[in-house]
Amino acid sequence: MMLKHPARKYAPAAPIGLADRRWPNQVITRPPLWCSTDLRDGNQALIEPMDQARKLRMFETLVRIGFKEIEIAFPSASQVDFDFVRRLIDEDRIPADVTVQVLVQAREELIDRTFAALRGARRAVVHVYNATAPNFRRVVFQKDRAGVLEIATRATAQIRDLAAADGVTNWGFEYSPETFSATELDFAKEICDAVAETWGARPDRKVILNLPATIERSTPNVYADQIEWMHRNLARRESIVLSVHPHNDRGTAVAAAELAVMAGAERVEGCLFGSGERTGNVDLVTLALNLYSQGVDPGLDFSDVDGVRAVAEHCTQLPVHPRHPYAGDLVYTSFSGSHQDAIKKGFAARAAGPADALWDMPYLPVDPADVGRTYDAVIRVNGQSGKGGVAFLIGSACGLELPRRLQIEFARVVQERADTAGGELTAKDLYALFEATYRREAPLALAFAGRGAGALRALFAAVGAEADVVTTSVQPVRNLAGSHAAILEVRFGGAPALFGLGLGDGEDQALLAAGASALERAGIALPAAPPLRAARG
Repeated sequence: MMLKHPARKYAPAAPIGLADRRWPNQVITRPPLWCSTDLRDGNQALIEPMDQARKLRMFETLVRIGFKEIEIAFPSASQVDFDFVRRLIDEDRIPADVTVQVLVQAREELIDRTFAALRGARRAVVHVYNATAPNFRRVVFQKDRAGVLEIATRATAQIRDLAAADGVTNWGFEYSPETFSATELDFAKEICDAVAETWGARPDRKVILNLPATIERSTPNVYADQIEWMHRNLARRESIVLSVHPHNDRGTAVAAAELAVMAGAERVEGCLFGSGERTGNVDLVTLALNLYSQGVDPGLDFSDVDGVRAVAEHCTQLPVHPRHPYAGDLVYTSFSGSHQDAIKKGFAARAAGPADALWDMPYLPVDPADVGRTYDAVIRVNGQSGKGGVAFLIGSACGLELPRRLQIEFARVVQERADTAGGELTAKDLYALFEATYRREAPLALAFAGRGAGALRALFAAVGAEADVVTTSVQPVRNLAGSHAAILEVRFGGAPALFGLGLGDGEDQALLAAGASALERAGIALPAAPPLRAARG
C-alpha cells in the first residue's frame, strides 16, 4: 500500500551544486557516437535469451542500420555468448569499420576468458565494470573507497597487459563505475582518473569512461549536472571518450541522454526500442529520430523503421508498443476530429507550397514517409473523428474531394454509424457508407443526351421537378466505377438542399448520374418512359 508520507521512506535525489552549469544553453548539432548494447544488455534482460540465429540476425540488422560500435556479448558469463563471439570472428562476419565490444566483471579469471573469446578480432573493446555507490560498497562488497578503487585499477592493469601482449588486435578499453549516478562525484572522479592513468590514456590511446545511470534515481537535469561536473573536472580529458548509459527506471532515459550530450557526453550506449533490464535502457531509435526531427543527421538509418521493429520483436520476442515514438502502429494516426482537420489542411497547404519547403505539419513531427510509413494510416476514423478525417480518408482512397457542407453532413452520418457499430471505420468502409448515402443506381439518367447543365435541366424537367442547383463539382477519380465523379447540391421546391453522387465515364455522364441520385434521395421517381433528349449547353 502506498504511504501517506513517502518522505519517511524515500529520500529525494540531492541536487548538484553547479551554479554555473552550461548545458542548458547548449544545442545538439551533431550526433553522439552510438553503441548498441542489444546483444548484451538487451539480451540478458530477456525471459528467453536469443539463440545463435536470432543473435546473428540482430547483429546484421544493427550493422545495416549503421552502428559502428556494438556490444556483442558477455562471453565470460555464458557459453552461448562465448560461442557467438567466436562465430563472428572465425566466420569473418564483422565489417572492417565496425568495432565489437564485450562486457566483463573486474575479476581476473573472467578477464582471461574474455580475451580468449576475442582472440583474432581486428578491433575490440574490453568493457570492465564494478559498482561504486555507497550502498554497494557497504552491502555488496563490504569494502571502503580504497578497496573498490583497487578492484578497478587491478582489472585495468590486467587488461592493459593482456592487450599489450597481443600483436593482432587493435584493443580499446572501457570502464564503467556501475551505479555512477548514485556515487559521490568526488569518488567517481577519483576512480575514473585512476583507471585512465593505469590504462595509460593519451589522445591517441583514449579510454572510454562510461557513466551509467544504472538505476535512474533523479530528474534528467540532475544527471546532466553530474555529467557536466565530470566533463569539467576529469583529468586527461583530451584522452577520454565520455560515454553515458542511461536506464529508464523513471521513464526519462531519452531526456537524460539528450541533456547528458548537451553537458559534454560524446557517446551513448543503449538499445533499439529501449530493451534492457527492468524498465530498459535508453531507446536509441527515439534518440536518433529526435535528432533527425531537429535537422541533425543521426548517422543511423531508420528508413524502414517497421522492418527494424519486426527484427527487434522477433529477436527479443517482446512487442513494441503501438504508441511507441516513431515506430508504433498508431504514432502517425489521428482519430480526433480536430487533429484530423488540422492534418488534412496541413497536407493541402504543403501540396500547394514549394517542393523544398521545410516540414511543418500539424501533429506530425516527422514525415512518416521518411521512416517508411505511408499516409494511409495517418488519419483513421472512429466515434471521436470529425469531418476532416472522413474527407481525408475518402480523398486518399479515390481522389474525391468533398465540398465543405458535404463534409459536415456526412460526418454526422459517420458518427451515427460509428456510435451504433462501434470500433474503427476503414477508408473502404467510409466510401461504402458514402455511396450508400448519396448515390443511387440510375441507368435511365445515363441515356440523356446533351452536355453539362443543359442535360441536368432536361433531366429535372422530365420529372417535373422545380430544381435550384446550389453547387456542382465534377472530378476525375480513381479506383471507382467510373473515371469521373460528380457531387451535386440541389434544392427541390422549398425543401432543404441535399447532395447526390454520380459516377460515369466522363463529366456529363457523372453529372447526370448525380442528378438522378439527388432526385431519388428527394423521393422524386424517375420516369419509366424513354427520356426526352436534353437541350445543349
